[in-house]
Amino acid sequence: MSPALPLLGIGLFYLLFFGFFFLVAIGGTAVWILALISCVKHESANDNTKIVWVLVIVFLHFLGGLIYLLVRRPQRIRELGH
Repeated sequence: MSPALPLLGIGLFYLLFFGFFFLVAIGGTAVWILALISCVKHESANDNTKIVWVLVIVFLHFLGGLIYLLVRRPQRIRELGH
């Protein structure tokens, strides 16, 4: 067996490992940006709901964006129609 073969396997492992986390990070950032744009663009400014949701999205990053998109956005669409 060639001595370079185990190194090739380790390199492939690291490539897949960091590639996976890179894709997760890009996806999380995309969800964050989508939620932030949706909130700023469509949320009504009365009773400070826009400010609160923007702060939740900004400080909780991916988790805040996911909460907004799964909880508040459908509720806002039912209430306001957009």
